[in-house]
Amino acid sequence: MAGSSFFQSSRCSSLLPDIIVFLVAFNIMMLESDGFTLIGPGRPITALAGQDAELPCHLPLSMNAENMEVRWFRQQFSTYVHLYRDGKDHYETQMPEYRGRTKLPKGGLRKGIVSLRILNIRDSDFGQYRCVVQNGGDQNETMMELKAAVLGSDLLIAIEGYLAGGIHVVCRSGDWYLEPEVWWKDPSGNHLLPLSKTIKKRVDNGLFDTESSIIILKEQSRQRLSCCVGYPLISQGKETEICIEDSFFPGMNLWMVSLVVLLPILLGAIAFILYRYKLERKRAAELRWRKFVAPIEQGTVTLDPDTAHPRLILSEDQKSVKWGDIWQNLPENPQRFDAEYCVLGCDGFTTGRHYWEVEVGESRHWFVGVARESVRRKGGFCFSPEKGIWVVGQSEDQYQVCTSPETLLSLSGHLKRIRVFLDCTGGQVAFFNADTGASVFSFPLASFTGERIYPWFWVDARCQLRLCF
Repeated sequence: MAGSSFFQSSRCSSLLPDIIVFLVAFNIMMLESDGFTLIGPGRPITALAGQDAELPCHLPLSMNAENMEVRWFRQQFSTYVHLYRDGKDHYETQMPEYRGRTKLPKGGLRKGIVSLRILNIRDSDFGQYRCVVQNGGDQNETMMELKAAVLGSDLLIAIEGYLAGGIHVVCRSGDWYLEPEVWWKDPSGNHLLPLSKTIKKRVDNGLFDTESSIIILKEQSRQRLSCCVGYPLISQGKETEICIEDSFFPGMNLWMVSLVVLLPILLGAIAFILYRYKLERKRAAELRWRKFVAPIEQGTVTLDPDTAHPRLILSEDQKSVKWGDIWQNLPENPQRFDAEYCVLGCDGFTTGRHYWEVEVGESRHWFVGVARESVRRKGGFCFSPEKGIWVVGQSEDQYQVCTSPETLLSLSGHLKRIRVFLDCTGGQVAFFNADTGASVFSFPLASFTGERIYPWFWVDARCQLRLCF
């Protein structure tokens, strides 16, 4: 029986190379007959503003991509982030904001690696990207999202007193954009088991706060123990150390006990000072934004009742609009929208830089932005720059940009006031969180060809929008 088993094993081993060759050949034939698959990361890619980011993408079985066309773009296929074709990069119609900041590493093309590297990440770079690879008549694409990994506040360590024969130490941090990891480590880099660990997402702005505690025993005195909070996947985070002397443990003198009691109070005062510092930074950011876009005019926008859909109800001061249950008997005119729940501002713009703010409150179905004077008024139509409409909005719990196809936004917290910025001469439309000054979205440069541009609003059932000034 032993000899028979060995013989069967030997015969199987001799067939193994043939089986491997058959499987490889079969996969190649399938690729040639049915095209190919483009493989993305399957998860959002996180990066820090000011650093470089790589969007991973590759072909299966290390297919050679040197003679293929590789196109990276965001909303519009023709206006690309990076284009590789005929064995070289093309920058003729590359999006201006990416010029000199993108690389397609050529060393990986032979192995089927078509990843894109973006240098010096900016706030406007975050969002969705598409990679399309074309090989003759075969074409495939994949989509991925680049998310901001903003670091939170500095770590604060506080001694909370004595517990379980040791000193109870707590490490706190806040304002993390994505959910971070928290851990303690000893001088050798080994992870220590914490007493407790909590990571909470705040309801008001969606940022994460962390708190972790540990008990330091007397045998760990005079050692530098570290509290770490961050994003290990991109090797970014913050770290602080604490070193407890022998005198802190039971048997210490009276003045040392007093110090242990007063230290948390002192740290609380430091935390308050840091909070005020952060508030001043926010105000400074607002001033920088105004300086950046200067000269700029604060638009006095009112709503035009002659353009409002019959279901829309405007306030007497023409500063707010809401959806009504009853179809109003309004005069029919060429300017009025009759299918989409839209209304335009009374005055349009042809030159200069302007901005206005819209309060959306708790509404969940709204879109705001700008539109050409020639925008379609009768019948249903799509919202997109191709139709003369540049808008962002919210549908249920998802923020999105009206493009073809639509672009989904991943924002921290809930938008309650949105600032619309219009540069008629430069062809720029951008949106900001009016409460924080943070960028929401900027459209690629557009040519308005001298046509008058109007503020544009859309609301659905149970929604109301109000102009802030």
